Amino acid sequence: QVHLVESGGGSVQAGGSLRLSCTVSGYTYSSMNCLAWFRQAPGKEREGVAGIDSDGSIFYADSVKGRVTISQDNDKNTLYLQMNSLKPEDTAMYYCAAENPRCSSWPPLSGGMDYWGKGTLVTISS
Repeated sequence: QVHLVESGGGSVQAGGSLRLSCTVSGYTYSSMNCLAWFRQAPGKEREGVAGIDSDGSIFYADSVKGRVTISQDNDKNTLYLQMNSLKPEDTAMYYCAAENPRCSSWPPLSGGMDYWGKGTLVTISS
């Protein structure tokens, strides 16, 4: 059974940084060729933040472009999201998601993802 576990969330002031991690277990990580981060703020729909597809394509939402970097460590079965210059509007629950063998849509959509973590909360104060 595939498990995705996020970590690294927390409360920081605006302008600060956080690095989110997502560890994948129960599946050959290298086979998870579509990996993405989504977020959902209270009262809002879940939205894609960043994603990596099997051909190496990388997606960033316009709202975070230039402030976040998605990366992965295949040896550690871990996906990362480095977030800098954080803003109060970045406050949300952040979810890691995976789809096998590749993203069925680009940018990745929440409805197409096969596996989800339970999320890690990011709170940015002004």
